Amino acid sequence: MRDLSEIFEPVCSRDEIEAIEQLLDAPLMERAGLAAAQFVRDTLAAGKVLVLAGPGNNGGDALVAARHLRSWWIDVTLVFTGNPQKLPVDAARAYREWLDCGGICHQAIPRQDKWDLVIDGLFGTGLKRPLADGYKTMVDTVNALGIPILSIDMPSGVDSDTGTVPGAAVKAAHTLTFIALKPGLLTSDGLDHCGSVHLDTLGLDTPALRKPQGWVSNSKIVAASFRRRPRNSHKGTFGSTAIIGGSKGMLGAALLAARAALKLGSGKVFLRALDDFEVDPVQPEIMMRDAAEAMEASTFVIGPGLGKSEAARRLVERALLSKSALVIDADALNLIAQDAKLQQALIGRAGIAVLTPHPAEAARLMGCSIPEIQKDRIAAATGLVRKFGCPVVLKGAGSICAFLDGKWVINASGNPGLAQAGMGDVLSGMMGAFLSQGLSLEDALLCAVYLHGAAAENLSLAGVGPMGMTASELIDASRALLNKIVENGLK
Repeated sequence: MRDLSEIFEPVCSRDEIEAIEQLLDAPLMERAGLAAAQFVRDTLAAGKVLVLAGPGNNGGDALVAARHLRSWWIDVTLVFTGNPQKLPVDAARAYREWLDCGGICHQAIPRQDKWDLVIDGLFGTGLKRPLADGYKTMVDTVNALGIPILSIDMPSGVDSDTGTVPGAAVKAAHTLTFIALKPGLLTSDGLDHCGSVHLDTLGLDTPALRKPQGWVSNSKIVAASFRRRPRNSHKGTFGSTAIIGGSKGMLGAALLAARAALKLGSGKVFLRALDDFEVDPVQPEIMMRDAAEAMEASTFVIGPGLGKSEAARRLVERALLSKSALVIDADALNLIAQDAKLQQALIGRAGIAVLTPHPAEAARLMGCSIPEIQKDRIAAATGLVRKFGCPVVLKGAGSICAFLDGKWVINASGNPGLAQAGMGDVLSGMMGAFLSQGLSLEDALLCAVYLHGAAAENLSLAGVGPMGMTASELIDASRALLNKIVENGLK
């Protein structure tokens, strides 16, 4: 697998952040608080600011920020919710310095006052439980003020490792996070609470201090994975992709996957549909084949619209016993989940494979509930890798790409337009196309997931979505973006 540090930003868990902080002699609170104050002054330009300072080090960051803002003649109202006698050492110092400069601490949000901005410094990365009733009331109050909120490090109430919100949470317009990005800002409910995310490393070289396991994707993976095609080439140069699925009533899923594979660059695309079908009138370039002929492709995608019949099961078993690169999606996942023999065939197969479940399919594969998958999406994705011995993309808000070496990547592209039928079929077809063109399994997975989301963003910018965006529209948008990134990357 390529060195992800060359192209991606690291993402750190709370334990990794704590380990980094323990390596440093100099306290970081003053740097963090100053960075927050400068962000307010230079970017948000607020005249009256309400600061909420909690009982721990996140509250200390807020106290430092308040002190600097006050020194710049910005009108600051500070609400302190902690016990001065129980503050950590650095936060206690920040509290004393706030009082020494003439600052006042309120115990509750003053009524009948108005501000331009709220700084949320109640809880940071350390919070692992629902907010207590008093804090929940305070969070509900500031959320209802109708003014922008800047959260320091994490929106209070959001779990920094999982992005889950077990109770109430601040809905920030901006989050200024420190040292490294946190998983909870990039997946699950965190995406709806963090607003625009801004990173300040506080001058630290995070990967040098502790090599992270997690990363966040960007377009560099596409530019790094593709090269300009040689003029002396032919259709065989770019491989063949077979789509296996399309039972009666679900043929559209297989057609979407096949069309995606064709338009994302596979030299030849075959379709083995369980439903009788002779030609795709929209894309007649797709060749209809029986199972034996389809299985001769260099890569195949099994599952879109496959159904769960005995004939479908036999096709899955045959695919698992082959040595071709294999993308396993949709009903193929469901068949594997309910069949111990198929699971063993997957675990012991000679060829490479990738699983592409959504949360419900992941739950079936792991023998648990959907809420158990969603409460820690990174743990769920890495657990699937350990169980089946192949890379996984756990689809959803902030899709998780997990690999055999324990590394994982959160995909940051995409929007709610992807919450439509057929989008997963397009993704699996794209992945098959990239594998057939010779990309490594890891690169094919990362490129497909990134492009799939980024194409949805481009469609929305063009007025096509997010509401009503279709999977068919996404195929052409993905093709256009792939060519644009590759050409620009080569200039």
